Formats: sequence, structure tokens, C-alpha cells
Amino acid sequence: MNTLIWVLVGVFAYSLIGFFLKSRGILPSSVRVQGPLTTLHTKRGRDFLNWLARPKRFWRAWSNVGVGITLVVMVGTFALLLFQGLSILQNPPAPTQVNQPRNFLVIPGVNDFLPLSVAPEIVFGLLVGLVVHEGGHGLLCRVEDIDIESMGLVFLTLIPVGAFVEPDEESQRNADRGGRTRMFAAGVTNNFAITVVAFALLFGPVIGAVGVAPGMAVQGTFDGAPASAAGIGSGDRVLAVAGEDVSTETELDAVLSSTDARTVDVRVDGGDGPRTVSVERRLVVVGSVGGNPANLDVSDGDEPIAVTAVNGTEVFTRAGLRDATENRTFARLSTARGEVTVPVGAYITQVAPDGPLADGEAPTNGSLIVTSLGGERVTSSADLNAVLDGTTPGQTVEVRAWADGSLETYTVTLGENPRDGNGFLGVSIFPGTSGLLLTDFGARSYPAGTYLTLLGGDGGDAPIDVVDSPLGLVYVSLILPLASVILGIPNFPGFTPAVMNFYTVQGPLAVLGNGVFILANLLFWTAWINLQLGLFNCIPGYPLDGGRILRTGTEAIVSRLPVDQPHALVRTVTTSVGLVMLASLVLLIFGPTLLR
Repeated sequence: MNTLIWVLVGVFAYSLIGFFLKSRGILPSSVRVQGPLTTLHTKRGRDFLNWLARPKRFWRAWSNVGVGITLVVMVGTFALLLFQGLSILQNPPAPTQVNQPRNFLVIPGVNDFLPLSVAPEIVFGLLVGLVVHEGGHGLLCRVEDIDIESMGLVFLTLIPVGAFVEPDEESQRNADRGGRTRMFAAGVTNNFAITVVAFALLFGPVIGAVGVAPGMAVQGTFDGAPASAAGIGSGDRVLAVAGEDVSTETELDAVLSSTDARTVDVRVDGGDGPRTVSVERRLVVVGSVGGNPANLDVSDGDEPIAVTAVNGTEVFTRAGLRDATENRTFARLSTARGEVTVPVGAYITQVAPDGPLADGEAPTNGSLIVTSLGGERVTSSADLNAVLDGTTPGQTVEVRAWADGSLETYTVTLGENPRDGNGFLGVSIFPGTSGLLLTDFGARSYPAGTYLTLLGGDGGDAPIDVVDSPLGLVYVSLILPLASVILGIPNFPGFTPAVMNFYTVQGPLAVLGNGVFILANLLFWTAWINLQLGLFNCIPGYPLDGGRILRTGTEAIVSRLPVDQPHALVRTVTTSVGLVMLASLVLLIFGPTLLR
């Protein structure tokens, strides 16, 4: 049974127990149960709100600013959801992990992007968001002289999922529209304010106290690969190989390529101090692209396929494979699944229809294997990238490639690589050789420096574009939990115990030790969740705050129009907008699955 089924079983059991206690009159009057939802009601705290509401002019000014921000976000949210809904109707996208209904629930362990390891931080951020949101409503009730019936929290079984303030209905009706609008916008305003404060602290002193630990961070190793057999695993840092210090996967590959030794000593730190292990290298296939000429299929989790010889000569490293094929376009590979003869080169999975290689009359409806470029031999994706790094935009080169069962030569005028300004072919390249991902080590690096750089810290050069502005940092932080879908790197839920070994604490905050990571996680998730709460509540649909503000705004406009039935018109406008928003949300969640 998966996690979601266990959650549903627990919710059903909780609902039965709650119904039993309610029917027997065991529950106190302050506790109300409706299925899996439980609300706790109290009248305490009203005196505190009365005291806090005394500077009424300040709170009205604060809320007026919030009303302006909320109206802008409401219009933007309406336009965005409407556009997304129409786009899905016209051209339904393929379902992705993001579109799974469970991933719209802010429940760690159920949502694929919210791991259980950061559940305390997520719950903390949610509680902060709920308290300041509903506290804002309660405070503005007293500022606008609206009586409060009760206040409390909403629980989904035992998980706090909401808070509420119950204004006195008659008192609320007697308040003017401006007062009610400020009261409705107060919660969203507070959520946005908490977001700004949390992000300011995160991007400032906290991230500034975090640095990248030396060595190459290991995200994981391929099962059965040499590194895994030597005991290197997730959370380790590779400090040195064959006596040479390494800090990135590129440096690791360079050291391994420079030595023919079958066994290399590797210095590793797993957080408990450095240790040295011996890695016996062997050439294995740990991944493949469909349709590769060797017809070898290796998916994630499959046992690697050993490659023992090339053209009858024993090989156990990638360097050995490159040397054995440097003067041969084709090679006979001896593998654990038999012998195969393949053209050796960089496997092109896609040729852009408007790219330089396509302009050179290369086919765009299939795959290619580039075997040379500008007269230089290419045996792998690394070779092709290295050759391209030595070219310039506008340079004309000959590209030799295996296409449709024969070797062809294309004359290509290179474009400009938008990342580094070097020559550009306009292709997608599969890492490895001839559609096979080969390794003689088998450790996958974790982009620790990239995450730190994206959060505004000093993590070195990032392989993806970094936006150097406050709004850019906020945007990047919001998508980091979805990084695998949006940025093509592993999801980043925060500085969890699994990755703490990849970072160090520095500066004045070093006295906190690992507490800096806990503080960073709290700020990260508090900002993330408060922004989500604010944006969601700005949707102009009842019973959300945006829907209530829409109603008061519509009433104000309609009251100035010469209509016979103003209440009916207000109801028509607000109901229509609410239904459009509901339909857009349903399409956003279920459309990709139902319409494909």
C-alpha cells in the first residue's frame, strides 16, 4: 500500500471516531467535528486584539496598501488562471508529475515535492501563515468596529490546515464597504509581509553564513558500479582521486581520464571524517537511449552492463575506449549481453529544425551519431562539446555523422551558443557514447554549489542562468522544490540531513552550528508557504478573500449604476467569475489527464 492509501485509511478512521464521540455528546462545545475536519473555537484573545487595534489610523493605512496589492494580484491571478484553462482546453499538455492531484496537497510525504524530512519546517510555516492570516482578519475586525463571535483553528484530522475568525454577521453587515474590504485583504497582506521578511533574512545573513564544503558532493552511485562496490554512497564527498584533489564532477573525470591505473585510491568524507577506499575500475553501461545502435536497454535501477573489450582488446576505462576507437569509426564491443558492432560517436537525440545542422541539410526526423567535426575525431558527447568549445560563431565546418544507416558529411555554418558564445550546432546531445551512458567510476554529483548560488549565496559558477535581483531570487526559491521539472536538476526541499555534509557554516552565525541549516529551512518554507497562501486567497472566487473583495467591489460599482435589481447583478457577476475560476482550477489539476 502506498502512502496516499494509508493516509485515506487514517482519515476514514478518524472520521468514524469523531462521529462516534459527537453522537455520544462526549466532545466539548468548543470542539466541532465534520468528517475529517475538526475546528477548535475560543473567545479568548479578543481583549488582546482590542489592545492591538488601538492605532486604528496606522492599521487602516497598512490595510489600504494591502488592498491595492491584493487587487493587482487578483487581476493577475484571474488572467493567469483563465489563460491556463483556455490553453489546456485548446492544446492539452501531457500529464506530468506536477499535475498529479496529490501534488496540490500541502502534505509532506503525500506530495512528491514535499518530503517528510522537512515536515516540521513545513508545518511551522503553515502555522505561521494561518495565524498571521486569520489574525489579520481579527485585528481589522476590531479596527473597523466589527464584533468577533469566535476564533480558532481548523485541523484535517490532527494536521493544522487552517484558522478562522468568525465576525458577528450583523456587525459585519453594518460596517461600510471600505472597512469590510480592508478586513478581507488583511490576511493576504500579512502573508505577503511575512514572505518579504522571511526571504530578506534568508537571502541576507542566513545564506551568507553557508558555504560549500570541499570535494565533489555525491548524490548517489549506480548500483553495481565501481564506486558503489567500494562503499561510496549518497551524502559522501569525494575529496581526492589518485592523490589529486577534486571538487566537481568535471575535475573527477579529468583525473580519471589521466590515469590508466585499474585501481585508484579515493579519499572520501561521509561526515564522520575522511577515509580512503580503493576503487577497482571497470567499464559499465549505466544508462541508454531508446533506439541506440547497440540495442542495449538500461533503465534506472537496472544492473549495469559490463563492457569488457573493444575490437578484442580488453578495456576497463572510458579513456581506454576512446583510445581504442580514436582511429576507427566503427567498433566491436564485447558486453555482458554479447558482442555488438556500432558507429562510435556522440549521439544526437534531436536536431532543431531551424538550427545550423538542419540548415546544413541534416535530417531532423531521427537520430544522428556525430563521428567527427571539423576534421577532429568525436567519440562521445564530451568530445563533441570539447571540439565545439574551440570553434567560433560563423565558422564553417564539416560534420561527419551516421544517419539512416550510412555515413554522411554535412557542411555547417555554426551559430552562436547563447551560454558561452562558442560555436553552436543546434542539437540535443545524449551524454555518453553512441547512445550509451558509460562510466568507469559510477558516482553522480549533487549540485550543492548551484543551489547555494540560486539562493543568493557564494556557490561558485552555476550551470544555469542566475537572476541577480530580489524578484529573481524569490522566483528561483519558489521553483526549487520543483527543480527536477523546471530546471532539470534534483528537487531542493532545503538543507536536509541528507545534504548537510555538502555545506559548511561560516561567519558570525557559525556559533549556531547546524542550527543555521534549521533556520534556513524554517525561513525558506515559511516564505514559500505564506506566498502560496497569499496568492491562493487572492483568487476571485467565493469563499476566498479574493471572492469577498470582488463582491464588495462589485457592490460599490453597481450601487452607482441605474439598475432595478442591483443585488441580482452583483450575484451574477461574482458567481460567473467564481465559476470561471473553479473551472480553470479543475482544468489545471485534472485537464492534462482527462483531455489527452
